[in-house]
Amino acid sequence: SYHGAGTCTFYGTANSNQMMMELMGLHVPGSAFTNPGTKLRQELTRAATHRVAQIGWDGDDYRPLSRCIDEKAIVNAAIGLLATGGSTNHAIHLPAIARAAGIIIDWQDFDELSHAVPLLARVYPNGAGDVNNFHAAGGIGYVVRELLGAGLLHGDVLTVGGTMADYASEPVLVNDELHWQAAPAESRDDNMLRPAAAPFSPDGGMRLLAGNLGRAIIKTSAVAEDRWTIEAPCRIFDDQNQVLAAFKAGELERDVVVVVRFQGPRANGMPELHKLTPALGVLQDKGFRVALLTDGRMSGASGKVPAVIHLSPEALPGTDGASGPLAYLQDGDMVRVCAVNGEVVALVDDAIWAARTPAVAPPPALGVGRELFALFRHHADEAEKGGSAVLAAMEAVTG
Repeated sequence: SYHGAGTCTFYGTANSNQMMMELMGLHVPGSAFTNPGTKLRQELTRAATHRVAQIGWDGDDYRPLSRCIDEKAIVNAAIGLLATGGSTNHAIHLPAIARAAGIIIDWQDFDELSHAVPLLARVYPNGAGDVNNFHAAGGIGYVVRELLGAGLLHGDVLTVGGTMADYASEPVLVNDELHWQAAPAESRDDNMLRPAAAPFSPDGGMRLLAGNLGRAIIKTSAVAEDRWTIEAPCRIFDDQNQVLAAFKAGELERDVVVVVRFQGPRANGMPELHKLTPALGVLQDKGFRVALLTDGRMSGASGKVPAVIHLSPEALPGTDGASGPLAYLQDGDMVRVCAVNGEVVALVDDAIWAARTPAVAPPPALGVGRELFALFRHHADEAEKGGSAVLAAMEAVTG
């Protein structure tokens, strides 16, 4: 339950969405984190309404979504995500958005951008302050100005109003009238926001891992560097409740790579695995070398524990009947995950691996409407393509 109207103050998927809308030029500047129930929010809503009327098809400034969303807008969204340490869910959502616009972006693109884009913000769970603190420190206007100034953002995208430079501003009320002023020249809180010349980290903290287990991503922005590489025996689970039961029984009190499989788009629609963060964090605090490996999601909640997520192909057999490599792992197999070298590898002899048969997925959960979405899950494509049944079907028809 939230503390009030609006989105949560946690910098997860919803607030990362808000940020990306501004970085793509699709919001009224500065509106992403303005609190609801205020005069300023009311005036921003009014301004947005007027702007929608001005850019309609029968006006003199026609700006449909199809013209605003191009390759540069998609790249700007990814850059904003990396620069602010946003939700890893957008490693799924942004490729799906791009594909709907006829644009291909994958995790290799995220990885390469991450090596070039510095981390300018630390917002909870990557820092102590929430999105309200981030907004007060200078927020998106400050981030846009820093990225533009460092040549790290496309300034020539078509926005819903003005240029990208107009988003380097913040809305204010002057005598109850809406105005925009330049974003602060300096961060109002360098524990929250830092300039591109002196960032929290030289890279954006989202990396591609690849190996004999498939392709996955890891968010390193909140993970201590001495934990970017974990090599340990794995323990296999089919859902997060099994993990919690093993944790409470003391069965995970050791160095371990916790594997949670059959959590991908086709298996069960990729539910959030946020229940795992506290338990794995406790194990890590006790001094154990711990990592999570899953074909499911963690969003921005992965926090300080190395979490290798969205592993593709997922464990559940695809349309070709082949199970993903994750289905061949067994308890006790040594697994190495390494954000330094970009590896996710099962250290199992090839002959032993070839002799194995894949694990069988548990029966699908029933109730609360899950049956209605079974058709979508069955046809969903892999996480790196956006996990979209609709786009997969469109591509199958059009080739």
